[in-house]
Amino acid sequence: MSLNIKKIIIIAMSVLACLALGAGSYLYFKDTTPPLITLTPDSGPVGKAAIFTARAEDPSGIRSMSVILIENGKRTTLASAPADKSLQSELTFDLAKTGFKNGPFELEITAVDASYHRMGKGNSNSKTASFMLDSKKPRIAVESMQHNLNRGGSGAIAYTVNESVTSSGVRIGNRFFPGYELPSGDFACIFAFPYDIEVADFQPKLEATDLAGNTRSRTFAFHVNNRTFRHDTINLPDSFLQAKMPQYEDYYPDEPDLLSVYLKVNGEMRIKDRAAILSLGQTSSSEASWKGSFLRLPNAANRARFADSRTYRYNGKDVDYQTHLGIDLASLKNAPIPAANAGRIVRTGFHGIYGENVIIDHGLGLMSLYSHLSQIDVEDGDIVTKGQIIGRTGATGLAGGDHLHFGVYVSGVAVNPVEWWDASWIRNNIASRVGQ
Repeated sequence: MSLNIKKIIIIAMSVLACLALGAGSYLYFKDTTPPLITLTPDSGPVGKAAIFTARAEDPSGIRSMSVILIENGKRTTLASAPADKSLQSELTFDLAKTGFKNGPFELEITAVDASYHRMGKGNSNSKTASFMLDSKKPRIAVESMQHNLNRGGSGAIAYTVNESVTSSGVRIGNRFFPGYELPSGDFACIFAFPYDIEVADFQPKLEATDLAGNTRSRTFAFHVNNRTFRHDTINLPDSFLQAKMPQYEDYYPDEPDLLSVYLKVNGEMRIKDRAAILSLGQTSSSEASWKGSFLRLPNAANRARFADSRTYRYNGKDVDYQTHLGIDLASLKNAPIPAANAGRIVRTGFHGIYGENVIIDHGLGLMSLYSHLSQIDVEDGDIVTKGQIIGRTGATGLAGGDHLHFGVYVSGVAVNPVEWWDASWIRNNIASRVGQ
């Protein structure tokens, strides 16, 4: 390398160093912008269990940060950050140890950056946010009487809450059935007695959470009737596997044979399908579009029933166990399917074990499922009327022959459709409680 090239390199490196030093000098000496401060939550009613997060950031780094509680003129430091000059500083804190009573208060967050502006003191910024401490739980009053449920069936409860809430409804174990505010200002919740819960373990509770995050849970009077469900054994001939499994092979390309694909579909895919319906059930309309009893597929015979337990057998050996969560109705091949009640189409197309299917949202958590269709005559978002033809029966998905698998779901939990075909049952147990 020649002497001139070395000199050029040295000069270039010196220039870069000067530029870096200049940028640093500007950052520390000419930075006149104060740190950016954010607070979450930043307003509204809060409970003592509320978790706050205060953040400060600045390109010069954060020299210090503090959070002060102001209540009736009294100032109390809740949290402070070390002076490590990080580009971002974050404080997480709560009000659990403050000891002050319900009422208004303020949080003052102050941050100082690490620049040398103001004779080395840095730029300072403060943010003040106003809140209302509310540690009182909402009060819930039950308005309905005679909550009678059958195992695997549905029920409804009417109630009032004395303040605005973020959520309310019925909790049964790890399942939550959201309640909906009616035009009257009262609330209603359609809930289920899930088929897989024993009578002794069925302990529904009504709960509500207010805007401050306070939750009250209470019991209510109910009566339940036990129901037993049938058992069935289904043989899996090779002809069935050869006819049905090719539509699923792309989902499980590593399985060695058709039986292995079937077991994946009947197990793993079934679980995913049910999870998808459960998730969809939480997005129901807050307005009831249905009225009266639900329609049944005309001139159809019952085949498999709700909550039938099934043993699947291949070459004389038990290979799987599942539960059938709907009613199979057999009519003429490619029979027209009426919408069981009015509502909005929220799902169409091919979905797992159900094949080509349609789901209608009837509002207040109530949805109906139509599966194994050969033809779909509606699209997502369509508003349908009771009795409108939405498609035709078929044998898509895991169906062994042409039929309709009809399901009813309450907030994504399968319930016995037979109840919803009964006008008297709906009138006595559901309609008046949901404002119908």
